[in-house]
Amino acid sequence: MLADTLSETLQHLENAAKDAHRPPPALLAVSKLQPASAVAELAAAGQRAFGENYVQEAQAKIGELGGMELEWHLIGHLQSNKADLAAHLFDWVQTVDRHKLIGALSRNRPADRPPLNVLIQVNIDDEASKHGCRPEEIDALADAIAEAPNLRLRGLMAIPAPHEDAALRTAAFTRMQALQQALAARHAGVDTLSMGMSGDFAQAIAHGATMVRIGTALFGARPAP
Repeated sequence: MLADTLSETLQHLENAAKDAHRPPPALLAVSKLQPASAVAELAAAGQRAFGENYVQEAQAKIGELGGMELEWHLIGHLQSNKADLAAHLFDWVQTVDRHKLIGALSRNRPADRPPLNVLIQVNIDDEASKHGCRPEEIDALADAIAEAPNLRLRGLMAIPAPHEDAALRTAAFTRMQALQQALAARHAGVDTLSMGMSGDFAQAIAHGATMVRIGTALFGARPAP
């Protein structure tokens, strides 16, 4: 069943990319609140990258599925007191939005692991209910990440507001694309713009997303917490 939904989702992403005349984005399967068995089933169908919102939930899954050589991304808000654990568990942290996290992640990244891939989360619509830095804070955060010995700056991440007005959604995606291009001009190795989910991935791809985060379209409705 999940193999079928994976195949369908990848086809939808490919079609959206063709329509936008862009390369297909990487697919991050959002496995928040999904059992390890569902992750294993999707991995058996060929999916390698998975996104988790909660450090401790991810810790249990990573421990259970450690032999499958999966790629794990933290896509939920990171509390400072969990940065040390996140630095050990994840291959990517997509939600760095303040300087305090940078030092903690760099200090605690194990010496025998590759540098931790980092995205800066941007609160592109200035929503009080969402985390993320302001656009004008990106450069200072990026400079600090680039100087951290155990981190690798890869780009930006955002969750634009789900406006009913398509023009407002488009404006947010357009701003993110411009911010990503400006960051890539300042820092070599910046290659990732993580935006777009099950309901808006086509629009995100058209505006430069190189990674989309899909949960419901792959796994179905999330189980109750």
